[in-house]
Amino acid sequence: MSLDLSLNQPIVATDRFDLRPVRRSDMGLWELYAADERVAKMSPTIPHPLPPGAAEAFVTRAVAEDRDVDVWAMDGTKSETSEFMGVIKLLRLDRNQSEVRYWVAPAFWNTGLASDAVRALVDANPMDNETMFASVFQDNPASAKVLVNCGFEYIGDAESFSVARGAKVPTWTYLRKLG
Repeated sequence: MSLDLSLNQPIVATDRFDLRPVRRSDMGLWELYAADERVAKMSPTIPHPLPPGAAEAFVTRAVAEDRDVDVWAMDGTKSETSEFMGVIKLLRLDRNQSEVRYWVAPAFWNTGLASDAVRALVDANPMDNETMFASVFQDNPASAKVLVNCGFEYIGDAESFSVARGAKVPTWTYLRKLG
């Protein structure tokens, strides 16, 4: 794995894919995948149906200089796969902590992509955090398995609002101490 700085956000390189900053050319594939109800309902922030302009708004926030979250595209170009396979984010929190969020396009489910992306981002630790958190909806055990496989420990139940579901959804919360 190597780190190269781009747009004051590192590129995290793995053997199979790169985690790179989101760019405007990602809007079409982001919209295609985020509009999938299965993706939207497992994310707290993606609406369903996807409103006009959602992809542009997402990319605009992701590349803003004053953002409070760093967003990477999972780019499989180096292994002759899609240049956009999903998203992984680090939300800045106080006390040298961040929250990991991710989603993978359905075409790449069950390929180990999510586990590899989370592991690569944790190993790179681009914000030099002491702690990373993550939460997943309880009806998404595959995402919980990703976190456990990447060294996160379960710390409790909570709930989070899902825009696509229009309701609060029970979650499992995980923690990973770094360094």
